[in-house]
Amino acid sequence: MTVFRNLILSLPLVFAATGLLAQGTQVAFGTIQDNSGLPVEVTADSLAVDQNAGTALFTDNVIVIQGEMRLSADNVLVVYDTTAQAIDRIEATGNVVLISGQDAAESERADYNVDDGTIVMSGSVLVAQGPSAISADTMTVQISDGTAQMSGRVKTVLQTGDQ
Repeated sequence: MTVFRNLILSLPLVFAATGLLAQGTQVAFGTIQDNSGLPVEVTADSLAVDQNAGTALFTDNVIVIQGEMRLSADNVLVVYDTTAQAIDRIEATGNVVLISGQDAAESERADYNVDDGTIVMSGSVLVAQGPSAISADTMTVQISDGTAQMSGRVKTVLQTGDQ
């Protein structure tokens, strides 16, 4: 009975911490740190480069690694800032998986803005953090502080620790 009472008493704190009392929720996400200055390594089965558009399209079994962050997807479009000769943004589509530390997120799409250090994942976002899971329509990760804002029909599964 004590376990049940403790669970009931802790639910308001859990709901507040997970943001279930609001439209969206902010959560910690992985061990991502400000990686914007680190090199980006991309591996794929195919590559098509468009010099005029300043893009490189990687397809099939794409893996993107920057520091401790790892992203995989069916297709990844790298868009270059031709004036700065650097990567401006990365657009991943199809079976997107983002891994950082013990945390993992999957979605239909992810857009990584290298300059401002944000990753916006959209389309059936699912985040696994240990035994817990959170789903939403959209998740915006701020790499500089390792937080993520989830919005649009946020749902979580809470583990009580007694199972």
